[in-house]
Amino acid sequence: MAKKKNTPDLFNDPVEIKSQDFASMFESSMANPAKTLKVGDQFRAEILSIGKSESFVSTGTPQDGVLLNADLLDDKNALKYKVGDYIDVIVLRANADEIRVTRKGSKSAPVDFDSLEDAFDMELPVEGKVTEAINGGYRVSVQGQSAFCPISQLGVPFGQDASEYIGKKFEFLITQFDVRKKNIVVSRRKLLSLQKVEGEGVWIQSHKVGDIVQGQVTRVEPFGAFVALGEGVEGLVHVSEIGYTRLKHASEGVRVGETVQVKILKIDEEETRLKISLSIKQAGGVGDPWMQVPQTFPVGAVVDGVVDNKAVFGLFVILAPGVNALLPKSKWRDADDPKKYEQMKSGDKIKVRVDEIKFEERKISLGLPTEDEDNSWREHQSDQALGGSLSGSFAAAFAQAKSNSKIKT
Repeated sequence: MAKKKNTPDLFNDPVEIKSQDFASMFESSMANPAKTLKVGDQFRAEILSIGKSESFVSTGTPQDGVLLNADLLDDKNALKYKVGDYIDVIVLRANADEIRVTRKGSKSAPVDFDSLEDAFDMELPVEGKVTEAINGGYRVSVQGQSAFCPISQLGVPFGQDASEYIGKKFEFLITQFDVRKKNIVVSRRKLLSLQKVEGEGVWIQSHKVGDIVQGQVTRVEPFGAFVALGEGVEGLVHVSEIGYTRLKHASEGVRVGETVQVKILKIDEEETRLKISLSIKQAGGVGDPWMQVPQTFPVGAVVDGVVDNKAVFGLFVILAPGVNALLPKSKWRDADDPKKYEQMKSGDKIKVRVDEIKFEERKISLGLPTEDEDNSWREHQSDQALGGSLSGSFAAAFAQAKSNSKIKT
């Protein structure tokens, strides 16, 4: 008879099972040493138990976290969480004796000056309710304790009535803290500024000059429109970059609340702010009238225009919305009535001839039509004839423009 091997029965030997489990857990703990926590850390924790005044939550370390039950109450002071629920918490204190946390965005009924002092030292946001307007600012209730927020630190957008904020809850940073005098000063503006800087850093990492992005018009001024791009980042579309027609005021081209496509032209990281220049017209949101120039105003065409403005060297003439051309002064010196052109002003009508087109530079040079010139050129216009009337470089540019814009001639 074969000798029975001294092999433990894992199904019937509970001692051996516990030994095996302990060994595996020990090996696992050695392979994954416990992480450490520090003040300000944020994580998602499971509620392990709820006591009379304090509760315990998981921390991912051998030590459980402690938080006040007031953090688990709703606006009616009713418990809105149960064991097994998960909440987002912030570490207020972390040492060998205790890990104390608070629920992110919580309202603590009893005043915990230790946690307020920790929030002050670590620049952690605290939730506060704006209760009333007082001389020089606002009274804010933070964990049941009265705090003061200067009027300049509430972070009210330009032109908005600050009284609309009374009765509402926001997050603040504690900027002054004196536990003996129970003097607490808070700022929402400073917190918004820090969040803005953080958001700008995230935004810059994923955007570059030349990108086409979507945004929303937040404010319109005579000189341009401000567009929100996300992450608290805002850029400016200069009035000249809204469309291809000249605008006297940016409101002629866009309105507040409108969603627009913009092209990022420039990103300047200044010391105090991020300056972003944008363009709506270069983003393709508005049809480029220059794509129609070769078809509508070919070299030799005699067309009607309107004087835009007068310069020392000639007249700028509008041929179509977004298409300006130059009639050099030298072109009217030999005219029958040169004074007629010298006296022209903005808004006057004028008949001109297209003499030269520099497509890449978006420039058109004009001349004056002679008496025997008529519109007979239109009868012979064709792709072949049109191509022959242009310089080689412009003909190539025109062919490319036709391909890009699908213009039919």
